[in-house]
Amino acid sequence: MGEVELSCLAYVKMYLHGCLFPRCSVNGLLLSSSPAGGTVCVTDCVPLLHSHLPLAPITQLWSLLSNMIVGYYQANACVSDNSPTPCALKIADKIAEQCNNAVLLMIDGGKMSPDYRVPPIVMYERKDTRWTLKDKHTIMLRQWEETREIASQLLDSGDHSLLVDFDSHLDDITRDWTNQKLNAKIAELSSPANGNV
Repeated sequence: MGEVELSCLAYVKMYLHGCLFPRCSVNGLLLSSSPAGGTVCVTDCVPLLHSHLPLAPITQLWSLLSNMIVGYYQANACVSDNSPTPCALKIADKIAEQCNNAVLLMIDGGKMSPDYRVPPIVMYERKDTRWTLKDKHTIMLRQWEETREIASQLLDSGDHSLLVDFDSHLDDITRDWTNQKLNAKIAELSSPANGNV
């Protein structure tokens, strides 16, 4: 696997998912519009769960998004634990069956502060049949300072509550798990008109 590039949209949604449910494990799928090639470009993510529900509902999403899924992310409930759980490894293995450059990202809860200067992400890659820690310098976040600022603005304004994971959608099907309102807000904040690229 080569480098992994995270878009502002993907990072902010992962970060907000962890912030919205700080005492829970959260997880989601990483998406790309073009999974082929040496660099994996994660363009978006689908926040999935924040409770201990069975993973059966994910199969509904899997059939809709299977050609776009390039990875999996998770934040553990214990902030000092950023190692993949057996469930995370199992899901990442399934993704790796479909995508050669699959990536497993763990959110480091101990570094989930808006003031932290580097992305709170630990990355794993699949080598043979095992997931191994990957060099942190192979993950790219263009305009990191702007992305960090957007995440901070959404937290400060309370707009992080716009995030709806699939778990919340199952509780209330009127809630939009595709997060169109949040996506639009992130796009607005990251637009050149607001001083960002």
